[in-house]
Amino acid sequence: MRSLSEGGIDVFSGGSEPAASVNRAVVEAMAERGIDIAQEIPQPWADEIVRAADVVVTMGCGDACPVFPGKRYIDWELEDPSGKTVEEIRPIRDEIERRVRGLIEELGLRV
Repeated sequence: MRSLSEGGIDVFSGGSEPAASVNRAVVEAMAERGIDIAQEIPQPWADEIVRAADVVVTMGCGDACPVFPGKRYIDWELEDPSGKTVEEIRPIRDEIERRVRGLIEELGLRV
Protein backbone atom coordinates (compact mmCIF):
# COMPACT_ATOMS: atom_id res chain seq x y z
CA MET A 1 0.00 0.00 0.00
CA ARG A 2 2.85 2.37 0.83
CA SER A 3 4.41 1.81 -2.58
CA LEU A 4 1.16 1.94 -4.56
CA SER A 5 0.17 5.19 -2.85
CA GLU A 6 3.67 6.62 -3.35
CA GLY A 7 3.72 7.45 0.36
CA GLY A 8 0.29 9.11 0.28
CA ILE A 9 -1.22 6.62 2.71
CA ASP A 10 0.24 5.97 6.16
CA VAL A 11 0.96 2.27 6.50
CA PHE A 12 2.11 0.42 9.58
CA SER A 13 3.02 -3.22 9.69
CA GLY A 14 3.13 -5.63 12.57
CA GLY A 15 2.51 -9.20 13.44
CA SER A 16 1.13 -11.34 16.22
CA GLU A 17 4.28 -13.48 16.21
CA PRO A 18 6.88 -11.59 14.15
CA ALA A 19 9.93 -13.42 12.85
CA ALA A 20 13.43 -12.38 13.82
CA SER A 21 14.08 -11.05 10.31
CA VAL A 22 12.33 -10.50 7.01
CA ASN A 23 12.13 -13.59 4.82
CA ARG A 24 14.92 -13.28 2.20
CA ALA A 25 12.74 -14.83 -0.54
CA VAL A 26 10.04 -12.25 0.20
CA VAL A 27 12.64 -9.48 0.00
CA GLU A 28 13.67 -10.81 -3.41
CA ALA A 29 10.08 -11.12 -4.65
CA MET A 30 9.29 -7.55 -3.59
CA ALA A 31 12.52 -6.24 -5.15
CA GLU A 32 11.27 -7.62 -8.46
CA ARG A 33 8.50 -5.01 -8.18
CA GLY A 34 10.92 -2.24 -7.21
CA ILE A 35 9.98 -2.37 -3.53
CA ASP A 36 12.91 -2.55 -1.11
CA ILE A 37 11.97 -4.16 2.20
CA ALA A 38 15.45 -5.44 3.00
CA GLN A 39 15.89 -3.05 5.92
CA GLU A 40 12.47 -3.66 7.48
CA ILE A 41 12.41 -5.13 10.98
CA PRO A 42 9.50 -7.41 11.91
CA GLN A 43 7.63 -5.94 14.87
CA PRO A 44 4.74 -7.03 17.07
CA TRP A 45 1.39 -5.31 16.80
CA ALA A 46 1.45 -2.05 18.72
CA ASP A 47 -1.87 -1.19 20.39
CA GLU A 48 -1.42 2.54 19.78
CA ILE A 49 -0.92 1.97 16.04
CA VAL A 50 -4.00 -0.26 15.80
CA ARG A 51 -6.05 2.31 17.72
CA ALA A 52 -4.92 5.05 15.31
CA ALA A 53 -5.69 3.06 12.16
CA ASP A 54 -8.76 3.63 10.01
CA VAL A 55 -8.59 0.10 8.60
CA VAL A 56 -6.75 -2.90 10.03
CA VAL A 57 -5.88 -5.62 7.54
CA THR A 58 -4.95 -8.93 9.09
CA MET A 59 -3.56 -11.94 7.31
CA GLY A 60 -4.66 -14.97 9.23
CA CYS A 61 -3.65 -14.03 12.76
CA GLY A 62 -7.00 -15.08 14.21
CA ASP A 63 -7.46 -14.42 17.92
CA ALA A 64 -3.86 -13.24 18.32
CA CYS A 65 -4.60 -9.85 16.72
CA PRO A 66 -5.65 -6.97 18.94
CA VAL A 67 -9.30 -6.01 18.44
CA PHE A 68 -10.62 -2.60 19.38
CA PRO A 69 -14.29 -1.62 19.15
CA GLY A 70 -15.15 0.70 16.29
CA LYS A 71 -12.24 -0.30 14.05
CA ARG A 72 -12.80 -1.79 10.64
CA TYR A 73 -11.04 -5.14 10.32
CA ILE A 74 -10.44 -7.04 7.11
CA ASP A 75 -8.91 -10.51 7.26
CA TRP A 76 -7.13 -11.69 4.14
CA GLU A 77 -6.67 -15.45 4.21
CA LEU A 78 -3.38 -15.97 2.39
CA GLU A 79 -0.72 -18.63 2.25
CA ASP A 80 2.14 -18.12 4.67
CA PRO A 81 5.31 -17.41 2.64
CA SER A 82 7.50 -18.96 5.33
CA GLY A 83 9.72 -21.66 3.85
CA LYS A 84 8.59 -20.96 0.30
CA THR A 85 10.77 -20.16 -2.69
CA VAL A 86 10.60 -16.89 -4.63
CA GLU A 87 8.64 -18.73 -7.32
CA GLU A 88 6.09 -19.85 -4.73
CA ILE A 89 5.92 -16.38 -3.17
CA ARG A 90 5.19 -14.49 -6.40
CA PRO A 91 1.50 -15.53 -6.54
CA ILE A 92 1.05 -14.53 -2.89
CA ARG A 93 2.70 -11.16 -3.56
CA ASP A 94 0.52 -10.64 -6.64
CA GLU A 95 -2.66 -11.52 -4.72
CA ILE A 96 -1.77 -9.04 -1.98
CA GLU A 97 -1.21 -6.36 -4.62
CA ARG A 98 -4.59 -7.14 -6.20
CA ARG A 99 -6.31 -6.85 -2.82
CA VAL A 100 -4.46 -3.65 -1.90
CA ARG A 101 -5.49 -2.04 -5.20
CA GLY A 102 -9.08 -3.09 -4.51
CA LEU A 103 -8.96 -1.65 -1.00
CA ILE A 104 -7.58 1.65 -2.27
CA GLU A 105 -10.42 1.82 -4.79
CA GLU A 106 -13.06 0.76 -2.24
CA LEU A 107 -11.92 3.44 0.18
CA GLY A 108 -12.08 6.04 -2.59
CA LEU A 109 -8.49 7.09 -2.01
CA ARG A 110 -6.64 9.01 -4.64
CA VAL A 111 -3.13 7.78 -5.11
